[in-house]
Amino acid sequence: MTRPLHGHLHGLPWHARVACLLVLLALWLALPVMAAPSTVQLTPGSGSIPLSPALQYWHDKDGTANVDRALAGMAAGSFKPLPNGNTAFGFQKGAYWFHATVENLQRDEQRWILIQEYALSDKLDLYLRYPDGHVEHQAGGDHLPFAERHIRYRHPNFRLDLPAGERIDLLLRVQSESSMQVPLVLYTPRAFSELLRDTQLSNGLYYGIVLALLCYNLVLWLMLRDASYFWYLLHTGAFALVLFTLNGYGFEYLWPTSAWLADASVPISICLALICMQLFSRSYLDLRARWPLGDNICLGVIGFFTLLGFASAWLPYSVATPVASRAVLVGVLWIITATIVMFRRGYRPAALLLLAWSLFLSGTTAYTLLAFGLLPQNFWTQNGVQIGSALELLLLSLALGSRYASLREENIRLVQDTNEQLERGLVERTRELRTAMAQLGEANVKLRDFARRDPLTGCFNRRHFHEAFRQLLASRRHTNRSVAMLLLDLDHFKRINDQYGHQAGDACLIHAARCIEHAALSRTDLVARYGGEEFVVAAACKDAQDALQLAEAIRFRIQQAPVQYEGRNIRLSASIGIHTVPADRELSAEDIIRLADEALYRAKDDGRNCVRHAIATT
Repeated sequence: MTRPLHGHLHGLPWHARVACLLVLLALWLALPVMAAPSTVQLTPGSGSIPLSPALQYWHDKDGTANVDRALAGMAAGSFKPLPNGNTAFGFQKGAYWFHATVENLQRDEQRWILIQEYALSDKLDLYLRYPDGHVEHQAGGDHLPFAERHIRYRHPNFRLDLPAGERIDLLLRVQSESSMQVPLVLYTPRAFSELLRDTQLSNGLYYGIVLALLCYNLVLWLMLRDASYFWYLLHTGAFALVLFTLNGYGFEYLWPTSAWLADASVPISICLALICMQLFSRSYLDLRARWPLGDNICLGVIGFFTLLGFASAWLPYSVATPVASRAVLVGVLWIITATIVMFRRGYRPAALLLLAWSLFLSGTTAYTLLAFGLLPQNFWTQNGVQIGSALELLLLSLALGSRYASLREENIRLVQDTNEQLERGLVERTRELRTAMAQLGEANVKLRDFARRDPLTGCFNRRHFHEAFRQLLASRRHTNRSVAMLLLDLDHFKRINDQYGHQAGDACLIHAARCIEHAALSRTDLVARYGGEEFVVAAACKDAQDALQLAEAIRFRIQQAPVQYEGRNIRLSASIGIHTVPADRELSAEDIIRLADEALYRAKDDGRNCVRHAIATT
C-alpha cells in the first residue's frame, strides 16, 4: 500500500523536508499551464471590442490546411496565444489561422462587423462555427474585387450574425505576401459609423494638408521657377500616393478590380516617392555645386530606386516590398547624412531640412518595424508614416520659404553694400567709368577695324569687301558713275614660296598690297585681300577705258618695283581681270565678281602679267 507524501517526509530532518517541498514547488511552477482560451464577451454597452487579448494563432507553414484540419488542431491545442498580445508577425510564408470564441450578451444587437485594421492582406477566409455545428464561410482581401466586400471600406470587413447568449468559434485564415498584420476588432453598426466619421476626419485632415501644401507651393513654383519647389511638388504628390496605397484608398478608388496593381503599387509608389525625395534634397542642398561627391552618391541612390521600381513590376510582392521598405530607411538616412554634412560646411538652410527628415525617419522607422513584426501595433506605429510625413511636409515647405527668404535677404544685403560703396566712391568711379568708356570706345573702333582688316597686309578682308561693295553698288545710283571690279592674282606665287620661303611670300604680299593702294586709293578706298595671293579693287570710274587705265597702273607699279628681302630682289607680276558696270545697268555683286573672275582667267591663259576686260556686258 502506497504511503502518503507526508508519510515519506515524516522521517526526514526538518531542513531536508523544507528542501524537498521547495523542489516540488519549483517543478510545479515549471509545468506548462494549458489554460483554456478566454471568451470574448460582448457585454451591453460595448460598441467596439478588440479581439487581440483572446486571440490564438497557428502557423500553417505550407499553407495547405483547410478548415477541418484547423478545427482539429484547435481541439488538439495547436493554437497558441499571441506573443505579448502582438498581432504583427512581419513578412511570413504560408498561412496563419486565428481563433477566438465570442459570446454575445447584447440581446438587442445581434449583427456585428469584423474589421481587419490592415489594408494590404491578400486572402482572408472567415469561418464561424455555431453551437449546432454548422460552419459559415466568408472571403475577403485585396485579391478579390473591392465590390465583393460587405461594406465599401478601405479595410477588409465581414458581417457577423451573433445570436444572443451563444458561444461561437471565430476562425480566420490569412495568407498574404504582405506583412502579416491581423488587428481584429468587432464593431456594432453604430460604432462602425462613428469610426467612419472619425476616420474621414483624420484622413481628410491629412490629405487636406497635403493638398493645401501642393497648391501653395505650386503657386510659388509658377512665380519663382525655383527647381526646389518643383521637386517638392513631385515629392509631396508621390508620398501622398504611397499613403493612399498603404491606407487602402488606392484599392478602393483607383484599381478596385486589379489584384496585381494592389500588390505592385506598394513598392512602385515607395520607389517613386524615394526618387522624388532624393531629387528634392539634391536640389535644395545644391549638392552639384557644393558637394560633388555627395551629388554622385545621390544620383546612385536615385538610379537604384529607379531600377527597383521597374523591377517591382515583375518581382514577387514578398521580395519587392521588404526590399523597398528597408531601402526607405537607407534613403532617408543618406539624406540626413548629406544634410548634416552641408550644415557642418556652413549651409544654414540645411537646419530645417535636418529636423524635417529626422521626424520623417522616426515615423517611417516605426511603421517599418511594425511591418516586420518588431514593434507592437498601436496608434503611433500604425500612423507613424502619416504623422512623420505630415510634419516633414510642413517643415519642408517652411524650409523652402526660409531658404528663399535667406537668399532674398542676402541679395538685399549685397545690394545695400554695393550702394554704400558706390555712394562713397561715386566721383572716383564716375571718372574711372568715363576713362574706361573712352578706352572701350577706342578699343571698339580698333576691334571693328581689326575685324575688317587682313592681319598680314592691312587691307580690308573678304567679308568686309562684300558688305562694302554692295553698299557701293547701291550708292552709285545717286552719283551716275560706273563701277569697275578689278580681280588681281600674283603670278607664280607658289614658285616664290617654294624658292624663297613663306616669309618671303608674306613680304611679297605686303609689297603688292602697298602698290595696289598707292595706285588705287586716289580714286577709291575699297582695296581688299580676297584670299591667298588674290586682291580685289572696287572703283568708281567714268567708263571701261578709265577702269582699264587703273588696272594697267596697278600692274605696272607691281612689275616695276621689286621686293627687297634679305638682300635679294624678288620680281613680281600680276594678272588682272576687269568688269565694268555702267551706271544705267543693274547687276548683282555675285555676277560682277564672277565676270571679273572669268576675265582674270583669260589674262592667265594669255601669258599672265596682263589685263583683260570681261567680254560679257550684262
